[in-house]
Amino acid sequence: MMSISEAITTIKKAENDADKLIEEAKLRSAEMKEESREKSNANIQKAKDEANEQTGEILSKAEEDAKRETTHISNQGDEIVRNTKKQAEGKIDEAVDIIVKNVL
Repeated sequence: MMSISEAITTIKKAENDADKLIEEAKLRSAEMKEESREKSNANIQKAKDEANEQTGEILSKAEEDAKRETTHISNQGDEIVRNTKKQAEGKIDEAVDIIVKNVL
């Protein structure tokens, strides 16, 4: 059987070992938290970068679409102007005749 002195020494050693285990667990927990925080920040940054890239692509496509639409509208306007001009030119002779008849 163990003596009281040996038992106390054994208990003290067990307490010291338990304290060391607790301290090691705290350190490991802090390391795990930091690793998790770093991974989280990296994932957030990656998501932001991807979102910015997609935003740029979306804006670029929208700009291209707007330019195409502007060109199309401009071409339609030019066509309307040409047609109106042709119609007006066709009526010049008629207008001249009316003016000449009314003036003379």
